[in-house]
Amino acid sequence: MLKRIRIILAFFCFTAITLMFLDFTGTLHHYFEWLAHIQLLPAVMAGNIVVVAVVLLLTLLFGRWYCSILCPMGVMQDLFYKPGLRHRNKKKVRQSAEGTKPMNKLRIAVLAVFVILLVAGVNAVALLIAPYSAYGRIASNIFQPVYLWVNNLLAGVAEHYGSYAFYSADVWLKSGLTLAVAAVTFVVVGFLAWRGGRTWCNTICPVGTVLGFVSKYALFKPVIDHSKCLSCGKCAKACKASCINAKEKQIDYSRCVGCMDCIGDCKQGAVSYQFVGLGKKAAKEVATDTTRRQVIIAGAAVAASSAVMAQEKEIDGGLAAIEDKKIPTRKTPIKPAGSTSVKSFTNHCTACQLCVSACPNGVLRPSGDFGTFMQPEMSYERGYCRPECTACADVCPAGAIKHIAKEEKVQYKIGLALYVADNCVVNRDNVKCDSCFRHCPTGAIVMVPKTAGEDPDLPMTLKVPTIDETRCIGCGACENLCPARPFSAIYVEGREDHLV
Repeated sequence: MLKRIRIILAFFCFTAITLMFLDFTGTLHHYFEWLAHIQLLPAVMAGNIVVVAVVLLLTLLFGRWYCSILCPMGVMQDLFYKPGLRHRNKKKVRQSAEGTKPMNKLRIAVLAVFVILLVAGVNAVALLIAPYSAYGRIASNIFQPVYLWVNNLLAGVAEHYGSYAFYSADVWLKSGLTLAVAAVTFVVVGFLAWRGGRTWCNTICPVGTVLGFVSKYALFKPVIDHSKCLSCGKCAKACKASCINAKEKQIDYSRCVGCMDCIGDCKQGAVSYQFVGLGKKAAKEVATDTTRRQVIIAGAAVAASSAVMAQEKEIDGGLAAIEDKKIPTRKTPIKPAGSTSVKSFTNHCTACQLCVSACPNGVLRPSGDFGTFMQPEMSYERGYCRPECTACADVCPAGAIKHIAKEEKVQYKIGLALYVADNCVVNRDNVKCDSCFRHCPTGAIVMVPKTAGEDPDLPMTLKVPTIDETRCIGCGACENLCPARPFSAIYVEGREDHLV
């Protein structure tokens, strides 16, 4: 029963978190965003003491339940794990019955380096192995494109039959480097899980190391009744964490993830989950109902996609393709409203990229700079940051983007628009254009005569934009909707410290 409950809860949490990264409509975020907020590392980064305390307290009570139920990276490894792969010959059977030796030195070394990098502000490197962030990058860069392709296929079929139950969404490459990192992580973690279960959890994962230390003192644990145990090794073979030594009848609780597989596979009823008390040895005589057998859930491999190319936009029935815009060189990156400053965002962001998946305007994409590698930054080639949209702030679990009310967002100045006269079609082609003026949501752009002294009221007078710095919030509407190619005549420079 315990194993069945664990599987049901793990299935729910994993499915809900994955759907948050896949859903491009923003519908599911309102229902499941709390699952992101109770992830351990994002809670630490956000300074959410309540969540951290609850996770540690429950770990002290029940062991590493977090790793088997709540952590999406942990559950993904269970999907890859192939029971019996380690037991193909007699030597491997004997080794599996004795478990594997814990690599404590490696675990502590990785955790120490992880903490040092975070304290030193080198978050981009440290967060490569953060479990929730790593899974978020996999879901956002590999699973979501596949999901969108299927959605677009269904939208095409539905439209053919006159139904609009689905609508197409752009599938585009947000960052080649981030896709490569996500793909390597997916392959490495998947291979390790396929070969040995929770190898990554018990060697590399910093969260697993911390919770492993706490779980050694858990009040409830799986225990082996020495009087019933025949040292057959079936519990050790079932253990996905390789933490059971059936020969010595011992369990390494720092690596045990509480999957309960060992209990279901023991025909002698020698393994049970019981209260042992703090610092006390487990009772050796335990009554266990051995008639209940659990059905082993078969792992399902998740399809990975290759690089996704941006879709080409066309006009005039496809006869004239619009040239893609190029990203301007910005001295200061643009960070979302609610992040306070570039420094604050960098220090708190876990690079999970949930905000990238949730952004409905295509504004957020992973950074390629070393100092902020894979952390989101804003750019306006595909859209602009609509003043009424707070999707990124609503889903951020780490406090990097603080929640703000929709009516207040227009007051946050995240950047400043700058005018590049040489790129403007008015100067370059001697044609009229006031696209930036018409679309600026704050009225920060004013059109003035191109030539000083000309009458602005004359129909033939060519006008160019000027920017009112006191009104510009850096939303990027002017940059995005500027017809100049390949670089816009107006681009937004980020602010180090946001103004309100």
